[in-house]
Amino acid sequence: MFELLWTGEAERTYRLLKDDPSRKGRYNSVKKGVKFLSRDPRHNSLQTHEYISLKGPNGEKVFEAYAEHKTAAAYRIFWYYGPSDGVITIVAITSHP
Repeated sequence: MFELLWTGEAERTYRLLKDDPSRKGRYNSVKKGVKFLSRDPRHNSLQTHEYISLKGPNGEKVFEAYAEHKTAAAYRIFWYYGPSDGVITIVAITSHP
């Protein structure tokens, strides 16, 4: 299991999804993705891959994980390993452009 740290932006998005009844399905998908991420960042359903256009604050590789599939503007979770062993920092939760 990984400990999860959240940036302010990621936490705000997660709470907005959670608090909006019209986005309950989307929130549940993101919640499930975050759970998989904490247990196994390489879980098949996440389809995790490096996101080249972004780096962590200290040059860490940033990864993109799928929270939703085959959905218009599907949500993604952007994250990196660190700041220490056994920790994942969630950078952003956002819809796919």
